[in-house]
Amino acid sequence: MARFTYHCALRWSDMDAFGHVNNARFLTLYEEARVELMFKGAREAGLTSLEAGVVISRHEVDYLRPVDYGRPVRIDMWLEEIRPSRFVVAYELFDDDVVASRARSVCVPFDLSAGRPRRLSEAERAYLTPWLERP
Repeated sequence: MARFTYHCALRWSDMDAFGHVNNARFLTLYEEARVELMFKGAREAGLTSLEAGVVISRHEVDYLRPVDYGRPVRIDMWLEEIRPSRFVVAYELFDDDVVASRARSVCVPFDLSAGRPRRLSEAERAYLTPWLERP
């Protein structure tokens, strides 16, 4: 199984009143990692169609411990499932090499001009498959 790793700097605005990363900001950090994989990584592989539209139909987040403002965090990502019209991205966010959060996002390829979901292309499936974790 291959995992995509993204190192993400924390911003002052990520903090809450208690000096921890705000729970809502975890989704922003996960989004940054997902964009790195689906847009930048895909573009480097010659694929730009994922940039044309992918929407989130579901997020699940487990907060395991607070993350203090400071050093960058590491996010490991992989795919749990690839279906014809959706895929599931799983994440682990590490703070100081300790898992601080786990999450999942159900991603749906979307035709923005038509305003409706679409199926993954063969090229998209081929790009995403190396990140698939098989049980």
